Formats: sequence, structure tokens, C-alpha cells
Amino acid sequence: MSDKKEIKLGKKASKALFTSFTDIKVPFYDVDSMQIVWHGNYLKYIEQARCQLLDEIGYNYFEMEESGFFWPIVDVRLKYVSSARFSNVIRVYTYLMEYESRLKLDYEIFNLASGKLLNKSHSIQVAVEITSEEMQFESPQILLDKLSPYINR
Repeated sequence: MSDKKEIKLGKKASKALFTSFTDIKVPFYDVDSMQIVWHGNYLKYIEQARCQLLDEIGYNYFEMEESGFFWPIVDVRLKYVSSARFSNVIRVYTYLMEYESRLKLDYEIFNLASGKLLNKSHSIQVAVEITSEEMQFESPQILLDKLSPYINR
């Protein structure tokens, strides 16, 4: 019998165009003297999960740059629900919610052993054409092409 509890995903999971997850074992250097994850490290965890999702759709940061675009973060928000602790294994779910004019990703972080929700977050990125440094008001065609297997189902 497994010692892992069932994770109950939020409503956003059913609305996502694409879902990915990554598991992270909380290292000692991410915690404070009470062995609780310092709040700023959750940004690092969602960045790792975002990179995982981008790898899975075939449009990671290297491919973005090769296609002529940077995708800076223009908004990120985190809501802390509970705390992760040293050596906990956490699962970060990443949900692609919007792609037409920006990339909006939602995240839910769970304690894998207990199934407890720890954090709800989102990030927004926009395409910026590298040579002109102009923000794009529509997502570049390459992103649409990479997402077509998932959005045209």
C-alpha cells in the first residue's frame, strides 16, 4: 500500500489546455531554521515546473530565443496556503490557461505524501521580438504551431 495520499486538483485543472507536473524534494538550503521552506523559494519551484511544461510542448527558453522572441515574466502571484518542510517531496502542477496574446500558467503545489495543497500561483509572460524589442500583442505563430496538437483536439 502506498503512503501517498490522493491529490485533489482544483477547478483550473479541468479548464487547462495542457497540464504538466514536476516533483521536487525540498533541499536543506531552501529552508529556514524551523525547517520550513522560505517563501521566496516557491518562485524557484514554479520556474522549474514552467520549464518542464515548456520542454513538454517543445518550446523551451532556448527555442523561444532561436525563434526570435524573448518571453519575460510580466506578472507573477503566489498565494501561500500551507508550508513545505525540509525533505518533503512536493508536486507542482502547471496548467496552460491562455496562449492567444500571452502565456498564462497557473500552478498548484501539493505535499506529495499528504496530498495537502501548499500554494496556488500564476505567471504571465508576453512575447517580445528580440531585434525590435517590441512586445507582441498576439502570440507568435511558432507558439501556436507548438500548441496545435493540444488546442485543436
